[in-house]
Amino acid sequence: MPETILIVDDEAQIRAAVSGVLADEGFRVVQADNGRSALATIAAEHPCLVLLDIWMPEIDGIELLRQIQERHPGTRVIAISGHGNIETAVRATQLGAVDFIEKPFSLDGLLQRVERALGAPAAADDARERAPRVAPRRPAASSANGRTRPARTLSRSVVINGHGLHSGVRTGLILRPAPPGTGVVFESISTEVEIPALVDYVTSTGYATTLFRDGTAAKTVEHLLAALHAFGVTNLRVKMQGEIPILDGSALGFCDLVRSGGIETQDEEIVEEIVVERRFSIGDPTHGKYIALEPADAFEIDYTLDYPHPVGREHVVYRHDGPDRFRAEIAPARTFGFLKDVDALEQMGLADGGRLHNCILVGDDGVINTKLRLECEFARHKILDIMGDFFLLGRPIRGRIVARMTGHGDNIALLKQVHRAVDL
Repeated sequence: MPETILIVDDEAQIRAAVSGVLADEGFRVVQADNGRSALATIAAEHPCLVLLDIWMPEIDGIELLRQIQERHPGTRVIAISGHGNIETAVRATQLGAVDFIEKPFSLDGLLQRVERALGAPAAADDARERAPRVAPRRPAASSANGRTRPARTLSRSVVINGHGLHSGVRTGLILRPAPPGTGVVFESISTEVEIPALVDYVTSTGYATTLFRDGTAAKTVEHLLAALHAFGVTNLRVKMQGEIPILDGSALGFCDLVRSGGIETQDEEIVEEIVVERRFSIGDPTHGKYIALEPADAFEIDYTLDYPHPVGREHVVYRHDGPDRFRAEIAPARTFGFLKDVDALEQMGLADGGRLHNCILVGDDGVINTKLRLECEFARHKILDIMGDFFLLGRPIRGRIVARMTGHGDNIALLKQVHRAVDL
């Protein structure tokens, strides 16, 4: 007996096109052109999946989605919109949609989402189809002697809203569980482009880390990635629009979001840590900024920050041994900036989303907009950024990072050195 899919759309041409493709794939397809008809069809046909247009006459798609979940709990729904934005996607997800697609969409892309929603593997969806790796030239780092652990994802989808720090645009985030072998993948709601969270796709490191693929960007990813790093989440789909929300400038909100989704262990996939076996470095430790990665028995970050008054010198050593310590010692540390730099950032089109509640602003005499949460909060935020950037190796790492006065550009430069030396 073929599985039944219900298409709910008031445009006959779209229903006909999608029906034909799904029928060719062996599905039984039923249709509805309005909300009342859709509810009656679900009650009679019990479809395995509903493709639901958000912009509907009489009962709009969001209200219809609410009624579907109320009357037929657990019904899998893919929401579709020709006027989509991240807020609509977040709202649909909160109401129980398993995915969100923006029109116009390709039929191949739709099939991929349908297969994913139904739990079937989709060959085109294999997140292991990544940029080619460079084989190791010397035994600089390996996984041969590394510890192993099962892969992890979330138990359920979770959502959050906010603003982009640099774009200032209202944005949001949907974190969805992903099967073993997926990796962490960013997905735009307005395109079908998927961007693996890997150093291969880093395109910019000016004031934040940006990933880019096929004309689509995922900006300011480092705070979210730091939280995923801390919790050991290795398989996840991140649906977003342009820029990850800055929240309060720290990683606390992302830690709480991940925790609210629950951690699910995936015993089918084993993750091996990368063991650092020689020293890598960028810069000169005797002059200004530098960052180095060296052998150690755990993942540790030693960071020194040295600014003129009123910040001064800060030195923090953080040894990662789980999410609880990260949440207590590093995650609360917020993005910071200097009042003297605000005009220059605005002229560059950056920090448009900077507000008094989502960053620490430093003037000539000290912090002017908030109270510090932690001792050495500035250095701790630099450690947070390193945690996020180093998760772009795609696997945990055993080694010690020693850094002074560095930023995202230096982190990624060192990361690329390690990437070239390790067959990932």
